Parts: sequence; structure tokens; C-alpha cells
Amino acid sequence: MTRRLLLIALAIACSVASPQAYLKLGASINGRVVDATWAQPGPIPYFVSNRSGGGLGAEDLHQAAERAITQWHNVPSARMRFAFQGLTTAPAEGIDGRTTIGFIDRPDLDRVLGATSFMVDSTTGHIVEADIFFNSRFPFSVAADGQPDRVDLQSVVLHELGHLLGLGHSAIGETERNGNTRRVIGTGAVMFPIALSAGAIADRRLQPDDIAGFSDLYPADATLTETGGIVGRITKNGRGVNGAHVVAFNPETRALIGGFTLSNDGGFVIARLPPGPYILRVEPIDDAEVDSFFPTPIDTDFRVTYAPRMVIAPRGGSSNPIEIKVLPK
Repeated sequence: MTRRLLLIALAIACSVASPQAYLKLGASINGRVVDATWAQPGPIPYFVSNRSGGGLGAEDLHQAAERAITQWHNVPSARMRFAFQGLTTAPAEGIDGRTTIGFIDRPDLDRVLGATSFMVDSTTGHIVEADIFFNSRFPFSVAADGQPDRVDLQSVVLHELGHLLGLGHSAIGETERNGNTRRVIGTGAVMFPIALSAGAIADRRLQPDDIAGFSDLYPADATLTETGGIVGRITKNGRGVNGAHVVAFNPETRALIGGFTLSNDGGFVIARLPPGPYILRVEPIDDAEVDSFFPTPIDTDFRVTYAPRMVIAPRGGSSNPIEIKVLPK
């Protein structure tokens, strides 16, 4: 068995004043890309480093982690679990056979609140070890109602645990430029790559997009037959669009679940949808830096476009394929 360390540069960018639904982390196995997931059955054992940081202690981090983990545990359509193993003197970095979360002082990462790294078995694609660090250069809070001028630790932990489970970033969110940074106006997913303003606690709760991604990676037995999917292709001037963001909106529940085209043919799949009709919206990625989602260049030169008709996600199956034609800006 060979193993390799993957440092996932999928950290939340601090902003004081985002073919599969959601993005999933992948591993290349014998020339094909598979989802990077933990072997089942779980639970995932984890430790908390006993180092303090950001004005908080190790027990504050442990309790924030337990509250965030409860959010993931309460998803009925997914079955992966976590198990706390205790405090450790080891830092939340390096290869030591343990999955550890903790504070680390990283002044070189002056806009990164936290980040996750993985050790992946290159023969199976399974994650065998992971670490999450929270940058102690930032002032954190565990106050029940948040604390002005301090970042809500539970929200950051919830986001980074999503990465630890194998989720990449969601593009469901709205931002506006504030000089060289972006100010978040609102998010529709915990996995959006830019944090809310200090003091905000809205990202302590998982959104439909987060739940769909988690359920796709670790589906409960009934999930495969109780949910549906939408498939299609995004084209411009007759050619596929790579990197388009496709959002499925349920007009009854008002849930938003996103997907991406991940190849030059413009194909997309949005999986684990509650059955029903959806309005599809296609947009370029423009509410976060493109490299928060894709390491290679993608097409962002097209206008926001809606599908010409509503699409049904059938229970236990996928929709008929739909083509959505976009126009250059």
C-alpha cells in the first residue's frame, strides 16, 4: 500500500468586511479519479491538540468541534460518524497516524482561518489520516450568540470538517468587492470558501447543498432510492463549457443545490436531490476566486442563463438529459 500526503488548499479566506453536485475531493487511482473518502464503516477517530490559540483553549476547541460534529451526525441521509479519542500533545500537522485538529500559529497565512490536509491511500483512494489547523493569528469566539470582532470558531470547524469528509467548496453565495478583498453578502452553503464577517454565526447550520454533498459521499441505505438527480450539458456556440456553475432551485422548499461542469464537454450531474421539479440557473464563477474551486483555467466568459423549462428529479433515478445554451458576455 502506498500513501501520499495531499495538502488541500481549501481554506476559508478571511473577509471582514465558494461531473458532480457541490465539489468533491478526488484521488487519482490507476489513471482514473475517484472520490477521496474514508473507508466505511466509520467512525472517524480524531484527537484535539492541547495547544491554545486565538484567545481560546483546547477544551473550547473540543466543545466547538462536538457541536459542529452534531450537525453532520444529524443528517439522516448520510451515515459517516466521528469519535473523539482525547487530547494530545501532537500538533495538527505532520504524518503521525492520527487525525488531529488544533490551533497553529501561521502568520504567513494572513487571510486563512483554517485548512485541512490529508494522507490518502493511493491504491484505494481512501483517506487514512487528516489534520485540521485553525490559525491562532485570528481572534476566535465560542460565545453562544457570537462576539463582535471575533471569528465564530464553530462555523470554521463545521466548514473544515466538510473538507475532512471529502467535500470541496460550494459556489452558492453572494459577495461584493471591498478593495482587494470580498465582503460576503450571504451564503447558501457552509462550504462556501469565504467566511462571513466577524461575529456572525449563520454558518453554524448545514444547508441543503452541504447535505446533498455529504449524502452523496456516504449515503444511508435509503438515500439511493429516495433521492433523484439531474443530468445535462452546458454549451456555448455549440461547444461544451468547462467550469460552469449550475444551481438547482426547488420552488416549493426554496432549497438551492449546486453543481459544476467538470470537463470540456460541458456535462454536469446534480445528485442526491429531494424528488421534485427544479429551476436550473447557469452562471460563471464570480463570487470567489476561481482557484478556490478549480486548479486549472475554466470558462467564465458567458452570461447568466436559465434552463428553458423546469426539470424533474425523479425518485431513485435521473432526469432526462437537458442542454442549456449560454451566450458570451
